[in-house]
Amino acid sequence: MLAQALNVSGETQNAASQTELIQALMTRVEQLEKRIAELEASKPTPPATPLANIQAPSVESMQMVSPAGQSEGRPNLNLAGFGDFNFGATDQPGSHSGFNEGQFILHLNSNLSPKVSFMGEVSFTARADAGIGSPAAAGFNAEVERSIVRFAHNDHLKVSFGRYHTPVNYWNTAFHHGQWLQTTVSRPEMIQFGGRFIPVHFVGALVEGATGANGLNFNYNVGVGNGRGSVISRGGDAGDNTNGRAWLVNMFVRPDKLYGLQMGGSAYRDTVTTGGRDYREWITSTHIVWNRENPEIIGEFANVRHQNLTNAAAPIANSQAYYVQAGYRLPVLNKQFKPYYRFEYIHVPRSDTMFQPMSNLAGSVAGLRYDLSSFAALKFEYRNQRRAKDQPHINGAFVQTSFTF
Repeated sequence: MLAQALNVSGETQNAASQTELIQALMTRVEQLEKRIAELEASKPTPPATPLANIQAPSVESMQMVSPAGQSEGRPNLNLAGFGDFNFGATDQPGSHSGFNEGQFILHLNSNLSPKVSFMGEVSFTARADAGIGSPAAAGFNAEVERSIVRFAHNDHLKVSFGRYHTPVNYWNTAFHHGQWLQTTVSRPEMIQFGGRFIPVHFVGALVEGATGANGLNFNYNVGVGNGRGSVISRGGDAGDNTNGRAWLVNMFVRPDKLYGLQMGGSAYRDTVTTGGRDYREWITSTHIVWNRENPEIIGEFANVRHQNLTNAAAPIANSQAYYVQAGYRLPVLNKQFKPYYRFEYIHVPRSDTMFQPMSNLAGSVAGLRYDLSSFAALKFEYRNQRRAKDQPHINGAFVQTSFTF
C-alpha cells in the first residue's frame, strides 16, 4: 500500500500542486497507521494511537491481508476481534426495550506462502430462544461468515475460492462483521445481515485485481458460484439447489486526482428456486463514495429484477432500494465526534412474489459517533421509519458501544 501511495505522488506530480500532493500523502499515512493498529490489535500491548489521529476505518482495512513473519515449518496466524453491546427502545406496539449483546467476531489471517493467503471470519450471535426446546437451544449461534483461500499472481490478477461477502454493492465489502468498522449503529436495510434484498453471502470462486489505468486505479471482481439457497436470505453453503451457477461482475475506480472518491457498479445473475417456484434474478447496482471523513458521503442504488419461470404469464417485477449517508468528523475536541445522517428507501411491488411478504421502507437515521479511543466507540442513534403509506411512523432510540481488539 505504501508503494501505491508513492505511485500516487509520481503519477499526479505534473497535475497537482505540491501542497495538494503533501495533503494526499499525509491522509494516506494516517490510514496506513490506522491499518497497522488494527493488524496489531491482537498483541498483548498494542501501541496506542493519539486521539487526534482517529480516522474511520478505510475500505481496505478488513480485506485479506498477510501477517508479517512466518514460523519455521508452519504459517503464523493473525487474530483480531470485534464486539458490541446495544440498548434500544421504540414506540412500536408490542416491542420491548432493553439491552442486547450484538455479535462477537473473530477475524483470522494467515500467510500460507509468499503468494497464498487465508482469511476467515467467525461470528457468535445471541439467540432469543436460548434454553428453549428439547434439547435446549444454545445461547449463541456460531457462523462461518467468510472463509477464503487466495492465490495472488500479482496486483492485476488474484484468484480465490471460498465463502465471501458478495461484491455486489459497496457496503457489503467495505464494512464486514464488526460494528466498530462502520460509522452508524446499523447497516442499511437493503444489505442487512440475514436480509433478503441483496444476497449477502456467496460461495464459489472469484477473480480480482487492480491496475493504475493512468491514475484511475481501476479494480474488478468476476465471480461464479452457488446462488441463493432455498431460504433466500442464505447462500448455497452446502451446495446449489439448481444446476445453474450464479455469476457476478463488480468494477470501480478510485481516481488519484480525487483522493477518497470511489465510483462503481455491479451486476449479479442467478436462477433461484424457492417456495416451489423458479425465478430468474438479475441485480444491478451502482455506488458513489467520498470517504475523507470531512465529509463522508456514501450513496448506493440497486434494482432487483425477478422473472417467474414457473408461471410464464406472471409479470416481470423490479424491486428497488437506495440510501444516502453523510457524516462529518468535527475538527474540535481531538476529532472524537462524528455526527451523521442517512435516508434509505425500499420499494417491493406486490408482483414480486419471490420477495413477498418483504415490507417497503422509507426512513431516516440520525446519530453521533464518539470515539472513546482508537479501538472503541460509543454511538447514539435516532430512527424514524414507515413501512407503508397507511401505517404510522415508528420512532426508536439506540445506543451502542463497539470495539476492536
